[in-house]
Amino acid sequence: MTHILAAVAWPYANGPRHIGHVSGFGVPADVFGRFQRMMGHDVLMVSGTDEHGTPILVQAEREGVSPRELADRYNRVIVEDLQGLGLSYDLFTRTTTRNHYAVAQELFRTVHRNGFLVPRTTMGAISPSTGRTLPDRYIEGTCPICGYDGARGDQCDNCGNQLDATDLRNPHSRINGETPQFVETEHFFLDLPALADQLGSWLQTRTEWRPNVLKFALNLLDDVRPRAMTRDIDWGIPVPLPGWEDNPGKRLYVWFDAVIGYLSASIEWARRSGDDDAWRAWWCDPDARSYYFMGKDNITFHAQIWPAELLAYNRTPGQYGVLNLPTEVVSSEFLTMEGRKFSSSRSVVIYVRDVLERYGADALRYFIAAAGPETQDTDFTWAEFVRRNNDELVGTWGNLVNRTASMIAKNFGAIPAAGELTTADHDLLARSRTAYGVVGEHLEHQRLRQGIGAAMRVAADANQYLSQQAPWKESDPERKGTILHVSAQVVSDTNRLLAPFLPHAAQQVHETLGGTGSITDRPEIREVADLDGGPAYPVITGDYSGTAPWAPQPVVPGTTVAAPRPVFAKLALSVVDEELARLA
Repeated sequence: MTHILAAVAWPYANGPRHIGHVSGFGVPADVFGRFQRMMGHDVLMVSGTDEHGTPILVQAEREGVSPRELADRYNRVIVEDLQGLGLSYDLFTRTTTRNHYAVAQELFRTVHRNGFLVPRTTMGAISPSTGRTLPDRYIEGTCPICGYDGARGDQCDNCGNQLDATDLRNPHSRINGETPQFVETEHFFLDLPALADQLGSWLQTRTEWRPNVLKFALNLLDDVRPRAMTRDIDWGIPVPLPGWEDNPGKRLYVWFDAVIGYLSASIEWARRSGDDDAWRAWWCDPDARSYYFMGKDNITFHAQIWPAELLAYNRTPGQYGVLNLPTEVVSSEFLTMEGRKFSSSRSVVIYVRDVLERYGADALRYFIAAAGPETQDTDFTWAEFVRRNNDELVGTWGNLVNRTASMIAKNFGAIPAAGELTTADHDLLARSRTAYGVVGEHLEHQRLRQGIGAAMRVAADANQYLSQQAPWKESDPERKGTILHVSAQVVSDTNRLLAPFLPHAAQQVHETLGGTGSITDRPEIREVADLDGGPAYPVITGDYSGTAPWAPQPVVPGTTVAAPRPVFAKLALSVVDEELARLA
């Protein structure tokens, strides 16, 4: 058994999340975590809502509420949506807990004590009309390196280079379009150049990373520079140093504290479990493995900034001891929608909640796994969503389950025993058994598309087997029973292969074949008190100890099978026009 940390990107709590978000971090991480649990590994899957920084302030001002009220509202919305999608977090928390503040401040103090956070006077942007600080991410302009007209003040998404807002040509505020005024201000900078050699040596050992992620991370070292880890803002974690901690206008940079959330969430989970040190098995044991799931816009922070923070902390570690660096940064590309970039303000968006309410969790999970932006940008279209649901989920997998269970219920009332097996029987059963290794190898390396494709090929093979063997025409009861026994076994096997992808349907299929108990475990929402006296809040958590093993389990002759109900709902073609009308 190996301890495996599934560290899932923290959704920002300034609004509900759309399907583009969960295609990058949510579903890939959950499929991986569920598979690893089925393999018998000890998985700790953690995340939460990211609730600091300027976007919260801007949205709160738009809605006429305090930043905390806004964070509270969207934290709950996001918790409900991700639980509804079936994401099996051991703990989904938030960054406004007192536990998180303490952990983030401990890392800051230690990195500072180790000499890797240095004070520097720099030029900060101010909004001329309001006098408020304008953070780098809220300044846009032309990239001085590649000429991209849409670079941000901290990074160009086109060429991937780090920037300062003062580097941009024709800078302007994303909030109101005005030209920012730059004034002197003092901040603490993470000394990335001092860590560059160690960071580069570590990255060179990451040979199994997705090529696009590793190449991007290594390219960042070509122009490495110190990066500010504090901000002129009044919403965030106080800077834990004398002369700074009581300054109401200085806070930790949201990206310094957000990545620390993986550690603080693990510590919070341990404290809630009754063993305060339980988290160390995932963070301090060199044999433990950690996988970080996100969209490609976050590679910089997970492949450079977070490892650099850890290297700086580990130089002379503080109270948490030497902390593991990421085993892998699993970054997905972008999901577009009907050929356009997701944009809530332009109504080019479909929120997770709307899909769950109209089409269910597994239809969305299937599309993301089978056609998501795993290694290249992918376009979501309603026509393709309906086609995959109807042709693949309903027409292939749902059809196999329904016809197998229906014939067993009608002809035997229970799973029949197998008689002498033919070559066709042996061949199908062999393909079904072999698929565990094939699908498992793909999931071990986060290749969801290939994994779910291999599982669905078993379902297609089983449908073909049924059509060729035609048990409805078979006059020999023993042979008819053998065909349906083999079909039931392959349905059972395929259901386990698909369980990480389709956990809700997996339970229904299990029960359709007369199974009892749970084959997949569901996450739940719990209202909890802040461990250190702050306000109460909802978390996602769960007991996943009942997860089925990743191995064939023989079906038991005599198990009662009743007439089934459909596992998936076929969608009307009119859904396409209805949804496109919502985007108009």
